[in-house]
Amino acid sequence: MDIFGNIIGAINSFIWGDLLVYLLILAGVWFTFRLRAIQFRHFSEVFRTLIRPRQDDPGGISPFQAFCASLAARIGTGNVAGVAVAIYLGGPGAVFWMWLVAALGMATAFAESTLAQAYKVRDSRGRYRGGPAFYIARGLKAPWAAVAFSFFLILAFGLVFNAVQANSIADAMNAAFAIPHLWTAIAVTVCSALVIIGGIRGVARFSEVVVPVMAGAYLLAAIAAIAMNISAVPGVLRLIVTSAFGFGPAAGGVAGGLMAAMMNGVKRGLFSNEAGMGSAPNIAATATPNPHHPCAQGFVQAFGVFVDTILVCTATAMLILLSGVLQPGSGVTGINLTQQAMTVHFGAWGSPFVAIAILFFAFTSIAGNYAYAEGAMAYLRLDDGVSLATLRLLLLAVVLWGGMSPVTTVFEVADLAMGLMSTINIVSIMLLSGVTARLARDYIAQRRAGLEPRFDPAAHPELEGRVDLTVWAPEATPEPAARTA
Repeated sequence: MDIFGNIIGAINSFIWGDLLVYLLILAGVWFTFRLRAIQFRHFSEVFRTLIRPRQDDPGGISPFQAFCASLAARIGTGNVAGVAVAIYLGGPGAVFWMWLVAALGMATAFAESTLAQAYKVRDSRGRYRGGPAFYIARGLKAPWAAVAFSFFLILAFGLVFNAVQANSIADAMNAAFAIPHLWTAIAVTVCSALVIIGGIRGVARFSEVVVPVMAGAYLLAAIAAIAMNISAVPGVLRLIVTSAFGFGPAAGGVAGGLMAAMMNGVKRGLFSNEAGMGSAPNIAATATPNPHHPCAQGFVQAFGVFVDTILVCTATAMLILLSGVLQPGSGVTGINLTQQAMTVHFGAWGSPFVAIAILFFAFTSIAGNYAYAEGAMAYLRLDDGVSLATLRLLLLAVVLWGGMSPVTTVFEVADLAMGLMSTINIVSIMLLSGVTARLARDYIAQRRAGLEPRFDPAAHPELEGRVDLTVWAPEATPEPAARTA
């Protein structure tokens, strides 16, 4: 086991220390400039898409459902345990680098989800299927890379990441209520089975109800803590910024220095918001385009990064830094650190609140992760009943195992799987950045002309033979229907 752990550690050190972190930053900067800071300048497009009337389309889910389902996967242990680990190892400055990753990552998320919409297809049953595997195969004509990406996505989101979520749930419930890990693992496994049996649509319906409630409750708790400590907030914000660049007494956390803050902030920021990983595009592709243009879902998924990191991750960071419980070298980190912080702010019910929050955050992530994996299975043409049943059984087995496994081991494997699939995706979307830029210009030009943005494949000859006209032909647009409760 030590040899296995050393090998994983060495590979992670290269991917995260010498390759992926710089690729992620480069991609975020590249898309921010190439798309002319579209994630900031046209931020209001998010709300125009989300509040539009629901369309009746049996092939896909609504934009709001896609937003909630992707947010279900994004908001998980990374927002509670991951932020605490990043601050403990990298100091308060890690929060600044999370913000930077999110700000740039919004452009990356826009790009990958726009591409997922553009290159998606209808399967034999009329359902939308798409994601990085499809734009890699159809856009870059590199099916071998699409297969490799699909394999790593299934490994990461169909299996490993769910062990991370189950582990965090078990740790939190044990710390708050002294419930043995085994019993929590069994309960989470059973509940997961009840949700994922409905496939992507079942996950979407579940997420549409649960995600807004759970995220709203957590943010309200953070707002209350900030209000109770409002005089200390300017000092905490100043500490975050100065520590990010290696200044201040708590600048380096355990590891020390600017690099510790940057590496921990970037790595845990990515783990949380998933921008550039190629995960969210799998659910974004299943959304009915509304308006009828690939960029609509790009804006929605960029907003998902904002909610995940700028709002939820910052909420955790402020809870911890305002509490005064952060002690570098103490060994108190992860869920336990966040629970101690909540206890300072809210007394005896603080720790149980975190346990319940992580229960919902992590559980919805398991559901969302399954939806991603099902999309990859569709590309591999393994979305028949037997193959999906096998995936579900394996996922449930990993959830059960993760609830009883050491968190350090689980995080190491998760980082490896995430790093491999992210590398493939980032290279691919950068190679396809010209397509993304042209689609973005087309959308904005139509909006400025007072038109309802509409994608016309004939206006993009470079996409001839690469997009599915049963999705994007004019007659493919369903008639609007009133939103139902």
